[in-house]
Amino acid sequence: MVNPGAMKGGLIALTLPQDVRDAIADWRQWLSAERRASNHTTENYLADLYAFLGFIQVHLGDAPGIRDLLRLNPRDFRSWLARRSMDGLAKSSTARALSSLRNFYRFLDRTGRGQNAAVNSIRNPKLPQSVPKPLSPQDAMAVLDNAGAWQDEPWLAKRNLALFTLLYGCGLRISEALDLNANQRPTGDSLIITGKGNKQRLVPVLQIVRDAIDDYAKTCPYAPDGNDPLFLGARGKRLVAQVAQREMRKIRGLLNLPDTATPHAMRHSFATHLLAGGGDLRTIQDLLGHASLSTTQRYTAVDTERMMAVYQGTHPRARR
Repeated sequence: MVNPGAMKGGLIALTLPQDVRDAIADWRQWLSAERRASNHTTENYLADLYAFLGFIQVHLGDAPGIRDLLRLNPRDFRSWLARRSMDGLAKSSTARALSSLRNFYRFLDRTGRGQNAAVNSIRNPKLPQSVPKPLSPQDAMAVLDNAGAWQDEPWLAKRNLALFTLLYGCGLRISEALDLNANQRPTGDSLIITGKGNKQRLVPVLQIVRDAIDDYAKTCPYAPDGNDPLFLGARGKRLVAQVAQREMRKIRGLLNLPDTATPHAMRHSFATHLLAGGGDLRTIQDLLGHASLSTTQRYTAVDTERMMAVYQGTHPRARR
């Protein structure tokens, strides 16, 4: 079996033995049905695994079977990490890939296929403490004002506006927004969102968000209903994150915004603007669906940077 997704860049053709193909199929089903991982998360996990298997095929000189995967030692895994480093892949990407790999090996153990303790002996790459890069309130509003500027089809322009208004107004991840079905469309003051780890949270919905989504739904020619996807692409299929990111690239080019102006930056902007307006960290943590408060605390660094910039630019002693 030739798997064109063996590596993200399609660098090699990967032929897998039947036992590995069966394990991957079962793992995928488990991620979707049991873990209820989003399509976006599942596809990332699979891409990480296929890239690893592609490396191992070259490393061992043949496509690995389950026995081969169970026999890999720490040196083999470190060779894979070294290869990723030589290829210039980000540490954050490698950390996620290692997490995906460990998940797959845990699944092999859980389903009686065997264990490999070596994968758990590998340390995670040390990640730099990243600071979210939100838009200013003015830039966030400018994105919404120009959400449909590039679209000739009015309903697609309204879709973009509805999606970006939802991200900014409710602080959703792009995957959470795109996973919504038509019957989950907000009709009241709140919305139940299923986030990472299948954890649910309640988020308030502003009237402007409901209005934007209603306006889009009324003009959408495919009339999404029931379990149909809420946000649709031009051909009536569920909108994918890559298209939303492409639309944002067009908007930021029009507005001369930095490359950090992405759909996810609308979520960062939601949190940062709430904090600047006096919101407390615990409430913002709940709204964002963060498992740890330390993740939410990153936004205090953004607010501190903003205050220092104001101070340096306005205080008479600072300007000397």
